Amino acid sequence: MNEPTTARTAPGTTADGAGRRTPDPGAPSVAHGAAPAAGSESGVLARFEDWARRCPQAPAVVDGAHTWTYRQIDTAADEAARALRDRVRPGDLVGVCLDRSAALVVTAVALARLGAVYLPLGPRPGERRTDAVTEDLNVVCLIGDPAVLPPRYRTADRNDLALPTEGANAGATVVAAFAAPGDGARPAPDGAFYAVLTSGSTGRPKAVAVDEAALGGLLDWYRTTTGLAPGDRQSLLIGVAFDPHLLELWAGLTSGATLAVAPDELRWDPVLLADWWREAAVSVSVAATPMAEPLLDRPWPQDLKLRHLIVGGDRMRRRPGPDVTATVHNAYGPAEATVVTTAFTMRATDSEAGTDAAPPIGHPVPGVTVVVADEAGRPVERGTDGELLIGGSGLALGYLDPELTARRFAAVPEDLGLPGVARLYRTGDRVRMPADGPLEFLGRLDDQVKISGVRIEPAEVEAAFEKSPAVRSAVVVAPRSADGGARLVAYVRVVDDAGITADALLGEVRAWLPEQAVPSDVRIVGSFPLDANGKVDRPELTRRAAEPVAATAPAAARPAGATPAEQLVLTSVRDLLDRPGTLLTENFLEVGGTSLLAAQLLTAIERESGIRLRATALLRQEDLHAVARLIDQGHPARQPAGA
Repeated sequence: MNEPTTARTAPGTTADGAGRRTPDPGAPSVAHGAAPAAGSESGVLARFEDWARRCPQAPAVVDGAHTWTYRQIDTAADEAARALRDRVRPGDLVGVCLDRSAALVVTAVALARLGAVYLPLGPRPGERRTDAVTEDLNVVCLIGDPAVLPPRYRTADRNDLALPTEGANAGATVVAAFAAPGDGARPAPDGAFYAVLTSGSTGRPKAVAVDEAALGGLLDWYRTTTGLAPGDRQSLLIGVAFDPHLLELWAGLTSGATLAVAPDELRWDPVLLADWWREAAVSVSVAATPMAEPLLDRPWPQDLKLRHLIVGGDRMRRRPGPDVTATVHNAYGPAEATVVTTAFTMRATDSEAGTDAAPPIGHPVPGVTVVVADEAGRPVERGTDGELLIGGSGLALGYLDPELTARRFAAVPEDLGLPGVARLYRTGDRVRMPADGPLEFLGRLDDQVKISGVRIEPAEVEAAFEKSPAVRSAVVVAPRSADGGARLVAYVRVVDDAGITADALLGEVRAWLPEQAVPSDVRIVGSFPLDANGKVDRPELTRRAAEPVAATAPAAARPAGATPAEQLVLTSVRDLLDRPGTLLTENFLEVGGTSLLAAQLLTAIERESGIRLRATALLRQEDLHAVARLIDQGHPARQPAGA
């Protein structure tokens, strides 16, 4: 991002000797992004169609050895739209159960042509989750492989779709399956371009609808910030159900650039991801924070064409080092405000490059207004903590549940003095706007817990752990006992070979925290569980923390006759899963492993044995014995320390 984007300044500012605007002492915590770029009223679909006319032979999508031109994507989208036109009307919700592929790109363009509302669910959305979505929302049809659709859609009336079948993640068969919606299912609001799901406190996902103008304005900022243009390659890397996927997909198509499709196996393996960036000649990429941070922990490859890396979705723990040749943008934004609300740009030449302090979340993007408010919704003075409120052209239309929209999106009081801002979204995020600096993220307001009558913010406890040079990152959760009492449990990732114990870490954090904020339990882990969108799965950590760690029997701890490779695999898996009773005869996936955790297992194995396994090979093995055999086939593993 070209800092800062705050061309318009809030009331309560003065000009210094150089003509710059600086806040007055006591100025309100309000900041405005620059005015939207001229011509930003052009529609998202219209921009793609313009490139298809101007550069029909230019590559629009590349997936390994397969390439599709703008003309081919345009023609295939027309064919798909014709196949759906009799049954899909403007404003209809269409659930898309496809992975990143040319087929997904064609489907997105076809639905935009029909005026339908694109609802990305991902290639394996899960039967229960899909059932809940199609019961609550008026989804006219689901598009995907029949094998992944819920039972009532497998037997429903359906149309075969002639979508591209080539590519690493493409399915051989894609259908549009039609089934009657549930009673009282909610439609999308008028003018919606896409809808995405976010987690709900009730356990059922809630949907947010965004119009074309909001997405178009964000794409203008993205193109200006990254310089994305014909000849560039934009990654298509983010999980389809995660809303930054919309930013990636349409950024490429509206820039005349080429979308480079990432194979699924590399998204959570930093070594393979960097290799793919190189092989696919990617120049601009978006990545979830837990995906990008392991790359920033390693020596940065110096032969990449990557110019810009946009990182978001979770709190970034450190700044990129001076060896990182790409410009890195720490982006913040809820789905309710169209993917990105604020961004902070970091370059290798920055004086603070490589420092362990968490970077700020930056300045509002064009068209966006941010307010740091008190409990009454009034702006607090700069430098004071408060809740982040978001307004401006980037706001979503709202939830598909009108009652929920009314609770979270509020009209701006007339005396607040925010010209051009009609609504504000309450994020529930606690932030601070310094007098002369970018916005700082402090945590969630609703994460606060009471311990012995004292309110504790888990983010504060996490920051105390992260002050230690031995700690990469920490996540603190507060499980409750049967009587409703809460305790703090810290999950900590330590620096390789740090050799620090949980007791030693507790001793360090006591110097930073009040007595009530010191966790009762510290668990050193190799990685954190991640959800389908690549974010730290805090509910899963809370569930684990509520279960006491069972004492490990000697036989389970050191199986008789175990080879060094078997002991390495067993120790690593137990640490990763926080499951000390894991056996060599068990399957990694069946005991709680995922492709995300597999990336951490690969790193642990490589560190101890010198063998770099492939994620796909690891995940195909019947049990942990078989994983160990893969190591033995390449090189004998060293006995893990402490085994």
